[in-house]
Amino acid sequence: MSEPIEQRILAALEKVRPFLQEDGGDVDFVRMRADGILEVSWTGTCKKCPMSPLTLRAGVERAIMADVPEVRRVEAV
Repeated sequence: MSEPIEQRILAALEKVRPFLQEDGGDVDFVRMRADGILEVSWTGTCKKCPMSPLTLRAGVERAIMADVPEVRRVEAV
């Protein structure tokens, strides 16, 4: 049996965290919705960064979807 989805999401987030933390930011898991939308929240400098939408799509979402195919989209809340 595979790992629970939340564990796989958290493991995927750990892969991108060092890149975010280099610039004083981070991302936290909020919840996985039944429709496949993963909700995350920005912390630190990522909360105000004008590049955070690009980082979300090109970095965080791409990394998570590669490891957790059940995730259809990642949204910052």
